Amino acid sequence: MAFDLVHYFAEQSLLQSPNLLNGSTVQTRQQQVFELNALVLGKLIQLWRKDSDKLYTEIQDQNPLYIQEIARHLTTSPKNQSTLSKQQLESSLSEILALQLSELKQLEQTGHLGKTGLNELMIGQIDHLSGQADDWVWSTNQLTELIGSKPSIEEDVSLDKTMKEFNQMVHTAHHDTDTHDVSEVVHDVVPTWSIIVAPLVALAVLIFLYVQYGHLVG
Repeated sequence: MAFDLVHYFAEQSLLQSPNLLNGSTVQTRQQQVFELNALVLGKLIQLWRKDSDKLYTEIQDQNPLYIQEIARHLTTSPKNQSTLSKQQLESSLSEILALQLSELKQLEQTGHLGKTGLNELMIGQIDHLSGQADDWVWSTNQLTELIGSKPSIEEDVSLDKTMKEFNQMVHTAHHDTDTHDVSEVVHDVVPTWSIIVAPLVALAVLIFLYVQYGHLVG
């Protein structure tokens, strides 16, 4: 599997560009930087597919006008739904694009990849990008096969609500049993089996919430 570039680029952006989007909170800044790196990398993959020779040359030369052109194209796309201002977005995209091209050049030279190795690296990023951003990112950079790859959670899972529903289910089942078996003495105690099962259900719900949280921040 190809080296995961999008996480690597996001980390490098935060390290090498400490002033990038520094007006936001730490968590928001990290999310925005990752989102913009996914946007730029997806565009580079799309451009590589379109004309790998041209992009390979641009990686070696890193022409500022080429960088500005791509950043402006992404910024002005009607499909772009970034919450950043146009000026801040274009400036940030230019900075991130310059960093990605520079890092790609360094990786290509350090690993002696050549164009063939770089092609494998770029195309292999599709798997890493899948599910990492909202659909507008893939619409904007034209990496349309990733549209719909991010799982959506329609409703937050409430542990309290789940346990209340479970307890109601236990109460209903206990009540029905007493109704059908008139010879059984009614006791105002929770059945022993529910005492054993309830913690297990709670644990299962907690594990589910943890997995969902992992998907959201992954």
